[in-house]
Amino acid sequence: MAIEFTKYHGLGNDFILIDNRSSSTPVITPEQAVKLCDRHFGIGADGVIFALPGENDTDYTMRIFNSDGSEPEMCGNGIRCLAAFLADLEGDAKKSDQYRIHTLAGVITPQLMSDGQVKVDMGIPKLLAGEIPTTIRPANEKVINQPLEVAGKTWDVTCVSMGNPHCITFVDDVAAIPLEVIGPEFEHHPAFPQRINTEFIQVVRPDYVKMRVWERGAGITLACGTGACASLVAGVLTGKCERKATVELPGGPLLIEWSEIDQRVYMTGPAELVFTGKIG
Repeated sequence: MAIEFTKYHGLGNDFILIDNRSSSTPVITPEQAVKLCDRHFGIGADGVIFALPGENDTDYTMRIFNSDGSEPEMCGNGIRCLAAFLADLEGDAKKSDQYRIHTLAGVITPQLMSDGQVKVDMGIPKLLAGEIPTTIRPANEKVINQPLEVAGKTWDVTCVSMGNPHCITFVDDVAAIPLEVIGPEFEHHPAFPQRINTEFIQVVRPDYVKMRVWERGAGITLACGTGACASLVAGVLTGKCERKATVELPGGPLLIEWSEIDQRVYMTGPAELVFTGKIG
């Protein structure tokens, strides 16, 4: 049976989007997703995202298989792409510019803006070691500027969960980091029992930082929305960043704000259609 798909990207973080609204079970398996994400023998993507029926009074449910077949709790760039995809599916019948999306990280609310950007309420970050999870500190303590031995070097790390786990370290020059070597060492470090997304951050100004990322299950990507959010939070916690800043990724900029009023993190960035097609 042929399956229609649409490919989107958010700052180069690209996804295969599948209309799965007729079933609560993804129409392809993780193993099939791995093949589709292959950039030489498949469509090529960082992950496959499914738009499923909503749960618990939400509009839709989001599930995602990474390019290695693993399933993350959520994806920031991916949920912006999903919002744009849903608006396209609904067409003229679209009732609202805002969606309540059920994810494994909780309910996430993306809003389509008039300028074509998508603003996402990413929720309240989790900061305790047990919530990340990590064994760097006791479960009921925060992990802020803590030393961690990785690949023969001691790094000062701050850990944040945006529904998925992140380890952030601040460096003088992100371009000098051998990401393909260091990234896997962080991801599979025994201090992170569920593996980890790792962000390397260069603070240019308190309201402008550069970021490179190694994503759990996907490797080097051009952008990571939850990672950008976690990095801004880490920057505030360590006194390096203001509560609203531009995070410059290899694929382009995201505007991130950690609201002092409601403590929620808001991410604004693009979601762009690439092409449509059929599988099988």
